[in-house]
Amino acid sequence: MPYCEGRIVHDADAHLMETPTWLRDHAEPRFRDRLPVLRYHGGNELRQTGNPEEQQRDLATSFDRLRDRHASAAYRAAEAAEIMQRKNFAATGSFIAEDRPRALDLLGFSSQLVFNTFHNSRLHNLEHGRDPELAYAAARAHNRGMLEFCAVDHRLLPSCYVPLVDPEKAVRAAGDALAQGAAALLVASGCPPSFSPSHRDLFPVWAQAQEAGIPVVFHVGGTGELLSPKYFINGLPVPPDFHGGDENFRSVDYMAIPVPPAQTLATMIFDGVLERFPGLRIGVIEQGAIWVPSWLRQMESAFEAFCRHEERLQNLSLRPADYVHRQVRFTPYPTEDVGWIVAQDGPDLVMFSSDYPHVEGGRKPVERFEASLGDAGDEVRRAFYTDNFLFLMGAAGVGLAA
Repeated sequence: MPYCEGRIVHDADAHLMETPTWLRDHAEPRFRDRLPVLRYHGGNELRQTGNPEEQQRDLATSFDRLRDRHASAAYRAAEAAEIMQRKNFAATGSFIAEDRPRALDLLGFSSQLVFNTFHNSRLHNLEHGRDPELAYAAARAHNRGMLEFCAVDHRLLPSCYVPLVDPEKAVRAAGDALAQGAAALLVASGCPPSFSPSHRDLFPVWAQAQEAGIPVVFHVGGTGELLSPKYFINGLPVPPDFHGGDENFRSVDYMAIPVPPAQTLATMIFDGVLERFPGLRIGVIEQGAIWVPSWLRQMESAFEAFCRHEERLQNLSLRPADYVHRQVRFTPYPTEDVGWIVAQDGPDLVMFSSDYPHVEGGRKPVERFEASLGDAGDEVRRAFYTDNFLFLMGAAGVGLAA
């Protein structure tokens, strides 16, 4: 019996778990030594100790043991019952691509939009570094790895990263990713290093996504430092994160998560990007949605306050909130009150996501979302679990509808 049954469910946020040399393994030879080898500071089997050489040997041994465990009869026998209990590298199909279709069957999801786990911040840092060529090489390596992982099943939809640091290179990178089979173009939800995300030189990126019918998506973790680390200098110990480590999100970090996408989207709306590209669809993934109703009203207030003096606002044919309803979709966290969001702004903005196989997604995301939806009707639930995702994915969702 799958975890979720009785309805069609598309998962707007799922992940692969990258092995230590995953990015290097998919990079062109001349860039491999310049790309990072992952070190795991938290988690389950892969906590590292000792010197770097010992760590790499220990990691290699750990992954050998993990592969053997995933293939064992005992692991497979309990797989169905524990599909939502096993997390990170212990989860079915977390890093072994051939196992991921079985995980989808056990989860009962009709598709998953797949993201990396460890590389958003690294890709961001390279994009904001001094070597754009390396940033684009890293993005190409990331995209090869994502496409390879998702190639095992048409239900796995790969997100491919496009650095925006160099508009000419960004246009080529977007075209290459789309030609290779990207289901979504992943861009940082913060500002590029030297210009606005609404800059005219980026219009060809958005135009390609619109023409292909493929969404542009933001995802948590790709904006650099969310807030000053001084917020944690309070005379108290720094609390552990979900993983028991010290490098992920905690309550104070959580409060800063919506800031980059809220600012970036507002800027793109006010500067006319969504006006110019009415078929461009944007997904805000794993950055919550409880902030969206007040943000919509803040944009409306800004529009009223400044439209008399700003020609860019006068050139808009719609109100700011109307662009969002027409073109943008969000994934709430399972701890957020989806029923309240729907009551404030309708059922068309929010989508289901599991965050599989991450700890942060919890063991009962469907149950939590169901509780917050309360007595909402079938139409609202179909929008949340199915229709809003298919709308966002556009051409990439063709063949997934049932």
